[in-house]
Amino acid sequence: MANVLIIDDDPDVRQVLAGAVKSAGHEARSAGTLQIAMDTAGSFNCEAVFLDLSLPDGHGLDALTWFQELMSFPEVIIITGKGDPAGAELALNKGAFDFLEKPASIAEVTLTLVRALEYREARLRRSREGLIKRSGIVGSCSALVRCLQDLSQAAATGNSLLIFGETGTGKELFAKAVHDNSPRAGHDFVVVDCSALSRGVMESTLFGHVRGAFTGASDNFSGLVALSNKGTLFLDEIGELDLDMQKKFLRVLEEKKFRPVGASREVYSDFRLVCATNRDLEAMAQRGEFRQDLLYRIRMQKCTLPPLRERREDIPELCTHFLEETAGQLKASPKEMYPEVLEIFSAYEWPGNVRELKNALEQAAAAAQDEPMLHRRHLPLHLRVSLLKDSLSGQQEDKGVLSSDFSPLGQSDIPEWKTFKTQVVEAAEERYFHDLYAHTGGRIKEMARLANLTQSRVYSLINKYKLR
Repeated sequence: MANVLIIDDDPDVRQVLAGAVKSAGHEARSAGTLQIAMDTAGSFNCEAVFLDLSLPDGHGLDALTWFQELMSFPEVIIITGKGDPAGAELALNKGAFDFLEKPASIAEVTLTLVRALEYREARLRRSREGLIKRSGIVGSCSALVRCLQDLSQAAATGNSLLIFGETGTGKELFAKAVHDNSPRAGHDFVVVDCSALSRGVMESTLFGHVRGAFTGASDNFSGLVALSNKGTLFLDEIGELDLDMQKKFLRVLEEKKFRPVGASREVYSDFRLVCATNRDLEAMAQRGEFRQDLLYRIRMQKCTLPPLRERREDIPELCTHFLEETAGQLKASPKEMYPEVLEIFSAYEWPGNVRELKNALEQAAAAAQDEPMLHRRHLPLHLRVSLLKDSLSGQQEDKGVLSSDFSPLGQSDIPEWKTFKTQVVEAAEERYFHDLYAHTGGRIKEMARLANLTQSRVYSLINKYKLR
């Protein structure tokens, strides 16, 4: 018997769903709002959730991750009204198990629930058995755990897999992990960066060529598709392929046969295909920029990687991993970080995602040289500039806050003007020079130039506020 939470603002829908759940032999609890549902979930160890998208106190999509992160790891089934395919698609991209359109039959509800519970049990069993080789993937947040579960499921099949993610999220790392966890792990994992190959060399790079096929072809080359025989072919940024190459590759994918440039006979290659992209291939297909039939073939399974800003809780673990990795390359002791550095990293948006974080730590470690601790002055300039801008923006907001710190006369004690002015000026001064120090890396001459002060005055302020 499983515990099932039903969230819908329509009492009739709740009653029908609860009846179906109980008829299937499970326990059901219902809620008409997100707040009631969250309160109920705190004491109800739910294993499946029916979640309506349109609720009185919020949208179901905004709460989807909250329910997925419950310690009971429930599967979430979305309930949608007619005419809301976009909401259903977004929910699936966020990890929902499935969606039902109202009004759903009892049979549909029961079948979807059974499949969700079976999938959850298999997912948890794989996790308990530790079958996933992470292949360098670091992190433990719920969004990443779900990607690892998708990875494990994809690795067990030979179906084509499409990995979607922003630049720097680790698409190649996940593709390699799929290969390492698959029956093809003992064979080659072949990487093709489609964005780095020009149209003129793409065909011969993928399919190979024979000697004399074109100017410069002095030797036979088997091609990367042939090299991936019995292994995995990873096409990174597949959205960069032109339509002609898409057509040729579709045939290769369907028949597993191709003809090298200049050859008279076809070659067979038994490869498993994994693709990655940071582009919206569906939108490209609608514009005629990507073949719809190829899209169907490459996304038989799909995994969407979260950007780093959506997995901030993994940043400390990632920092430790990359600092240890850098230290190993330099044959030195791993550096540690002052708490303020970790706070900066946790607050930054990371448009370049994990790759940008890794590069920032490598630059900071190099700037620190023999110092054992990373200080904010060791951080790359663009990070310090971003910090300074955010700080100055915060100061602008604080101007409107100062007046609220004091009540009108007669309601509280107000300090003398001179005392108040001194306190405010010193606080602003400290904050200004703290940010200026970070921005310039502590270079006194540069600080003096920007602040329009003498170097001796800047030096005394550095000592006053203990910036070193």
